[in-house]
Amino acid sequence: GVFMYNHLQQKVRNAEALAQKYKQQQEALSAQLQVVYEHRSRLERSLQKERGEHKKTKEDFLVYKLEAQEALNKEKQDSMNRYGALSSQHKILKNQHEDVKKQLLDLQLQHNSLKLEHRKTLETHSQKYAQLQQEKDSEVTNLQDTVFKLREESKLLRKAHQEVHSQLLNAQAQMEEFRQLKEALQKMPSFK
Repeated sequence: GVFMYNHLQQKVRNAEALAQKYKQQQEALSAQLQVVYEHRSRLERSLQKERGEHKKTKEDFLVYKLEAQEALNKEKQDSMNRYGALSSQHKILKNQHEDVKKQLLDLQLQHNSLKLEHRKTLETHSQKYAQLQQEKDSEVTNLQDTVFKLREESKLLRKAHQEVHSQLLNAQAQMEEFRQLKEALQKMPSFK
């Protein structure tokens, strides 16, 4: 009985020691598990935060993209409007240039015509003057009258010639101004 009792006591002590060992292992595992849970909880919070930041970043990007698209569309529209205005202005200037060119051509033709007429008139006057010189003995009074009239007519023709010449110079200056304006427009980058 004593031997049996000792044997059972030894078994109980062994069992208690084993139970204590298992208990320590369980506590160690519980502590490790607690660390793992805390780490997992931190990771989940971090992941949640990252998701929130990612969502905000995505929303910010969508807002920025929308604003950038609107700004681009506005700039494109402004550029189209500027191009349309410049195109219209170019068309008007081109038409004005053509009108001035036509006026210059008309004035040149008129100038040449008056020049020819003036030359013919001068030749006619010279012939008449020579003829009147030959007849001056018999027609001195008439000749003086005619010469006076011819000189007045010559003055008027010279005056008309001078006016046409001034108009021609003005038209040439205006044409040069339009040419410079056209070159300035063609040098503008936005116009290109």
